[in-house]
Amino acid sequence: MSVLHTQAVLERVFAAKRPQRGDVETLLRLDDERDTSLLFDFADDVRRRFVGAGVLLRGIIEFSSFCRNACAYCGLSRTNTQLRRYRLTDAEILAAAENICEAGIRTIVLQSGEEDNLDADWLSQMIAEVKARFDVAITLSVGERRRDEYALWREAGADRYLLKMETSDAALYESLHPGMSFENRMRCLRDLGELGYQTGTGNLVGLKGQTVESLAEDILFFKEGDFDMLSVSPFIPHAQTPLAAEPTGDLEMTLKMTALTRIVSGNAHIPATTAIGSLAGRDERPKALRAGANVLMPNFTPTPYRRQYEIYPNKRCVDENAGACPMCMAGMVAALGRWVDYGRGDSLKRSDADLVQAQRD
Repeated sequence: MSVLHTQAVLERVFAAKRPQRGDVETLLRLDDERDTSLLFDFADDVRRRFVGAGVLLRGIIEFSSFCRNACAYCGLSRTNTQLRRYRLTDAEILAAAENICEAGIRTIVLQSGEEDNLDADWLSQMIAEVKARFDVAITLSVGERRRDEYALWREAGADRYLLKMETSDAALYESLHPGMSFENRMRCLRDLGELGYQTGTGNLVGLKGQTVESLAEDILFFKEGDFDMLSVSPFIPHAQTPLAAEPTGDLEMTLKMTALTRIVSGNAHIPATTAIGSLAGRDERPKALRAGANVLMPNFTPTPYRRQYEIYPNKRCVDENAGACPMCMAGMVAALGRWVDYGRGDSLKRSDADLVQAQRD
């Protein structure tokens, strides 16, 4: 494909209210270095125009590795009997939250497996306690729950919720998630949006059975949903899962998906994911930051537990001191000529008045 043709397709996808799937597929199939460089540069320019040069930091606390699900790709699956499970105490969660705030970070992500024994009232009290002690936004990532539980946590002060789809292909989704329902996942995303959460979702690149066509549908799903946050990660096989023998997701395709996600979403917040930083022992997150990403997510889970939250193997920074990650990330960002944004990083898809009212509600 000529560079001029690639440029024309990029401009059509960027301008379209609903891009043509064929155009998205064309861009995902680019294999000439000049064309892919043009794609990444175009996405980086959209990022610059819509979200600026700042890179937001979100501090993660992985507070429990228990999970009721048997997802075919995930090391937290209930079928993984080799995994040593844990659940942080209240004191450990609050200490980790304090470490995040001392690092100047103003978003705390409370993340866990989708566990049956998660007490909704307990989490509500923890949210309220964190909000009372610290001037932060709280993002939850605890999976599928009832609408009344989402409402309870929203009332307690939770600001955001991340619920990854992994794929928008219903048949592929259900083949990889035994006993789970694509429609219920969609119901959860609808409930979260209706309850006023800043809502995020995302996908995995390289899943068994995934095609360029289904990846293109993911991009159209991201566009239609107009989500506040979007995440693109490569699939990394785990030895204790049914997909153990499958190849790792392709970095180049992951970067193309990141770039297209930026192009169709405009001002969504998009992380350079830890999984991108964990591929083949090399940290490739700077490439994602040059392809449209604007968020990094340092891990503040207490060091003894990080290895036990093994969604995939060889995860980056599992042994490092919690305070080391933000400093390392600041250096990474500076090397790109950008800067760390220590603001809350609220959704750019909502007006200031909307956000103030949501926080009051």
